Amino acid sequence: MKVAIISGSVYGTAEEVARHAASLLNAAGFETWHNPRATLADVQAFGPEAFLAVTSTTGMGELPDNLQPLYSTIRDQLPAAWRGLPGAVIGLGDASYGDTFCGGGEQMRELFAELGIREVLPMLRLDASETVTPETDAEPWLADLISALRD
Repeated sequence: MKVAIISGSVYGTAEEVARHAASLLNAAGFETWHNPRATLADVQAFGPEAFLAVTSTTGMGELPDNLQPLYSTIRDQLPAAWRGLPGAVIGLGDASYGDTFCGGGEQMRELFAELGIREVLPMLRLDASETVTPETDAEPWLADLISALRD
């Protein structure tokens, strides 16, 4: 199965989690594609059969700048070929921001729902105020994702 990993990061933490997810998915026999500066054409050229979004949250719960163009293009075009595909989201944030905690991840969940991408696991919320190793903290959830994608 081909898994497209879409990511958005400000300081590189979400990119690190995305790279770690790719290595675990590859080790489990999946083919992954990840480009932090991806365009819609790049994603479509890969021919994804599943999606993983990994994003941090900025400002008042927004997506990082590097993810905004892809997010907007996908939202404008709503690729019909993605309807029914499995997907999941990892959101990174800081719980001290209250209502906007993991807001970027929530935006990706909403986009996936608009696209008809089937959420196979509840969003993983990684709290920067509680962890210094988010890529390691994501491993149990990623193991569950691998199982869900195999079913």
